[in-house]
Amino acid sequence: MQVDELLAALWQDYVVSTPQAAKIHALLEARGERVVNDHVALRTFDAVPMAVLAAPFEALGWRAKDRYRFDDKHLDACYWQHADPALPKVFISELVTRELSAGARSAIGELVEQLPAGFAPLPWEGRPWHVWHATYEALLVESEYAAWLAAFGFRVNHFTIDVNALTTFAGLAELDAFLVANGFVLNHAGGTIKGTPADRLEQSSTRAEIVEVAFADRKARIPSCYYEFAKRYPLPDGTLFQGFVPRSADKIFESTDVRRSR
Repeated sequence: MQVDELLAALWQDYVVSTPQAAKIHALLEARGERVVNDHVALRTFDAVPMAVLAAPFEALGWRAKDRYRFDDKHLDACYWQHADPALPKVFISELVTRELSAGARSAIGELVEQLPAGFAPLPWEGRPWHVWHATYEALLVESEYAAWLAAFGFRVNHFTIDVNALTTFAGLAELDAFLVANGFVLNHAGGTIKGTPADRLEQSSTRAEIVEVAFADRKARIPSCYYEFAKRYPLPDGTLFQGFVPRSADKIFESTDVRRSR
């Protein structure tokens, strides 16, 4: 698989559960913008380490960079960057299940036990296990991240528009106002814009799309994926900051939070 094929496969899978992303993309193109992707994000359990999800990207030239820790959400994370600056970064987070309750560990264990030995998912694999709606609801009490991953499996959680590449908006606030004016709902956790120019990174995102998911026993409408927007600022040497700000990313994670979607 070539780079273009990989990114196209990710986007095609993503917009199935995130129609708003395709609509936003089309709105911006109609305005004369060329939409550039800053990064894509994936989620996993530690039983399928993030290095496994990164393998298809590493085979095409992406290399691991900074690592991050999200204590409140029990996550480790890392991002991968390609030598070609035109290609998006890849941000992968991993739930540290040993830090969860015995009940949550048991529920997650029942899911990963369904995987074959040596399981290595493609980043658009989807859900590789059977999961009951009650399991989703039980996980939701303790970890929205675990519940989302149980329901959706291995696929892109969000794409991210590179605001620096846009030419008809003065900044992220103006883009956000345009999106709201066009009927999109944004994630206000921690403020609509997370981060500041002093952090070298500002981020905002839509609220996750609500879609129907078929569980093993019933169908239910739950939050799926969202679209993110990132504006980067220069470092003292003049190059743009390429990393992430954990306290901002922590609030971006809440774009899929059921409680904020109700």
